[in-house]
Amino acid sequence: MFQPELEALPADERSELQRIRLRALLRRLLAFDSRYWRAKLRGIEEDAGLAELPFTVKSELRDEYPFGTLAVPLAETVRIHASSGTRGRPTIVAYTRADVDLFADVNARSIAAAGGRPDDVLHVAYGYGLFTGGLGLHYGGERLGATVVPASGGNVGLQLQLLEDLGAAGLACTPSFALLLAERGAPGRRIHLRYGVFGAEPWSEAMREKLEAAWGIDACDIYGLSEVIGPGVAAECREGKGALHVFDDHFVPEVVDPQTGEPTDGSGELVLTTLTKEALPVLRYRTGDVTRFVEGSCECDRTHRRIARFSGRVDDMLVVRGVNVFPSEIEEVVFEHPSVGDQYAIVLDRRQAMPELEVRTELAGEGDVEAVGSELRSQLEQRLRLRTLVSVVPHGALPRQEVGKARRVYERLDDSDPIS
Repeated sequence: MFQPELEALPADERSELQRIRLRALLRRLLAFDSRYWRAKLRGIEEDAGLAELPFTVKSELRDEYPFGTLAVPLAETVRIHASSGTRGRPTIVAYTRADVDLFADVNARSIAAAGGRPDDVLHVAYGYGLFTGGLGLHYGGERLGATVVPASGGNVGLQLQLLEDLGAAGLACTPSFALLLAERGAPGRRIHLRYGVFGAEPWSEAMREKLEAAWGIDACDIYGLSEVIGPGVAAECREGKGALHVFDDHFVPEVVDPQTGEPTDGSGELVLTTLTKEALPVLRYRTGDVTRFVEGSCECDRTHRRIARFSGRVDDMLVVRGVNVFPSEIEEVVFEHPSVGDQYAIVLDRRQAMPELEVRTELAGEGDVEAVGSELRSQLEQRLRLRTLVSVVPHGALPRQEVGKARRVYERLDDSDPIS
């Protein structure tokens, strides 16, 4: 552990720490001269419990663009990041010096949980810039004591050369880019990775199996979102893969029914409250990510609340002929097939009144595309309870993405092919 005194804190002591920090946050926000926070906290006392606080949704942050939700004077901030803005105006996120230190700490925890050590070389191939991924893992690696290679995205040939020449033990990037690196030449090189920290896009257990087989590593998930802090909100440990430790001394998690907002014991929407963020705290932020709490202790001895890996997003769920489908379900089926490679795409064909679901993937090597397609069609229909069109093409026929998050879902609205 990077901070065992906090990561292994007894549950009752952590609950008391959360209560103290929440009260201090509310006291500060109530005293701050801000139109947004006055309206947000109208009728709220500083000793209010978490359930008494209002939810926050992303549209609020967009409406207050760029700095309306700040909780410190702009002069006290030292950095700006931003969301991608793919679904509208980007969300601007500001950091104080203390926020940057917190960002480094929680990312160092995440790297250590995956097996990272201070004497490692850590290769960071997340994008650098306004996106939080690259700098988050970069500062986390340095805070841990590792030697960090700021490779950023793209340029696969150079990335592979650096991984080999510099002797990286850890790889931090999107899971799709890790698969692309493996496909483009990792087996023929002297690359001896020990662990990977993969996030920024959803990925399944079947993809984990591919990553671990391709690289001979522990492949661990990391979770975050720019509105909360970036990566480092939660992370898997190598001892307890399948559930993520939420660093709840800083970020308090709830799981609620997406429709009612009421707490649920099963699957629901993750809600997060930042306890220690200075510049841009959020109260009960509705992330849109679907998960559930995982009870019980973990072999790693961390005592944070754990959540299951995400099954999808509330707003990414596809509704096809009345059936709810998450892309992660499709990925799980596709990647479990031994003849299928590392690339796939989902096309929702809306040219007719009743949409059709099409899945495209490619062979890992030689094979019978018709036979593999028939098997996948049967397996998908059994899993999804939905008729699915399947196209299997030779290896290398689907487009690759070297920079940013992999795009998996396309809509077809006319006769043009949305993928080509």
